[in-house]
Amino acid sequence: MTALTIVIIIILIIVMDGTVDNPPRSGVSSVGDAPYRRVPAYLIRRIQLISTSMIAEAFEGENMSLSEWAVLTIIENHPDIDQSRLAEIVSIDRVNTGRLVDQLESKGLVERRSDKTDRRVWRLRCTRRGLQTRKQLLPRALASQDKLLACLRPTDRKIFVEFMFQIVTANEKYIRPGAGRRKRKARQKVRKPHV
Repeated sequence: MTALTIVIIIILIIVMDGTVDNPPRSGVSSVGDAPYRRVPAYLIRRIQLISTSMIAEAFEGENMSLSEWAVLTIIENHPDIDQSRLAEIVSIDRVNTGRLVDQLESKGLVERRSDKTDRRVWRLRCTRRGLQTRKQLLPRALASQDKLLACLRPTDRKIFVEFMFQIVTANEKYIRPGAGRRKRKARQKVRKPHV
């Protein structure tokens, strides 16, 4: 058994703690009994969907998408980052990262500056308004994460986050924005018959 397998098993035990004491009623099949509900990929995807929904709910009424928030967060934490590196860190393809930067720039939250040594490179910074927006929304973002992990004991939360960090760190080479999406089929020209 690899260390990663052991970590995943421990995470599942922590996450599932408490469900053993409350089995489904006799004779009633539960979705929770299905084998796929114990597959890491399935659980990770579900956690991601739940987390995204919670953050979206926390930002309701604010003109800020989750993707914009992620980009703004990275720009604040890495002043003067270039767009290519930003795309790598947020794991969004370069075209969509550029669109998100455009949106944040049009809102006055981010500014682009040309690189002093390479004019093809744009350096990104939060504006004063961008920093104020981060300061205003950060407590809500953090509260949504606390809400997500509220089902775990405080010590288990730290362990869970540490295990996720280890898994991500050990497997970052597999991150490819757009991986898993269906590839578009090339359109073929339809020839009209000559009449």
